[in-house]
Amino acid sequence: MPRILDVIEWPDQGPNDIVKRVPEVGAGDIRLGSQLIVRPSQAAVFFRDGKALDTFTEGRHTLTTANLPLLSSLIGLVTDSRNPFPAEVYFVATKEFVDMKWGTPNEITVPDAVLGMVQLRAFGTYSMQIKDPQRFVNQVVGAQGFYTTGQINDYLRSIMVSEFASVLGAVMKTRSLLDLAALQADLGAALQAKAADDFEALGIALKKAYVVSIQPSEETAKAIATRSAMGAVGANYMQYQAGQAMREAAQNEGQSLAALGAGAGAGIGIGQALAQAMASGMQQPPPQQSTTPPTKAQIRQALTNLDIRFANGEISEETYNRLQENLRKALESAPE
Repeated sequence: MPRILDVIEWPDQGPNDIVKRVPEVGAGDIRLGSQLIVRPSQAAVFFRDGKALDTFTEGRHTLTTANLPLLSSLIGLVTDSRNPFPAEVYFVATKEFVDMKWGTPNEITVPDAVLGMVQLRAFGTYSMQIKDPQRFVNQVVGAQGFYTTGQINDYLRSIMVSEFASVLGAVMKTRSLLDLAALQADLGAALQAKAADDFEALGIALKKAYVVSIQPSEETAKAIATRSAMGAVGANYMQYQAGQAMREAAQNEGQSLAALGAGAGAGIGIGQALAQAMASGMQQPPPQQSTTPPTKAQIRQALTNLDIRFANGEISEETYNRLQENLRKALESAPE
């Protein structure tokens, strides 16, 4: 026998529920004279053949051809007919939803004005309110085929993540992750402006968007730590990168104390290595190798650089101990 829905309602709406389909599966058997109960902060949308039709706001409604004009014309209802007709009803929550979560499922690779390229993940919240229930049902249920709160949450989250990636890519062309913490409020405002049109097309008002946390990948975090360390010893990041390449080359070319020291960022000729790398980058001849023995101050600086590289995990403990021993021996006989 057909299941007759004489009373259609959503009495058990939870605090996070966005939509409720009645019945949960299939089409409902509804007849004229049935009671539709729409509670505060709800709207009820009749849906048939992939399209949202008549919409009801808060109140108790007795269904008639007068208040179901679109559905009546579609299926030819007769006044006072007791014959059931198939349709679905979607109850939509019209309250404002706050503290809704979004986050990047994977790391996003974006340009960085200082570090070159960085990888990061971001998390945030947003608030929204369904302003046009009929458009919402047409676009989300009809066009996308989503009719549960979980599916809709996932869909809205994907919009936020996509637009955030676009906003972040544009911002990072002229900014750096090094000062991104100060930009989180600006990123939130930019994200809201960017995603608002997407939400409006679904019948939703995007009230607010926030970027709560930005987390660099492990490799990016190492680059940030290196950048901070280089700032502490007075070298800029590009100089460090050039010197790094020279040191690695020196480490591969020989096992002398000078070569080993250069390879670990602690070489006696570290200043010359940096100068040679920078001169090469500017297509200028490198300075001539000096035969002057290193001073105690130079060796102490080399020891400091060695500590930095070991702390950053760039050399093994075995290499660190060997180079430190050699440098300390050299320090004993070095001139002031």
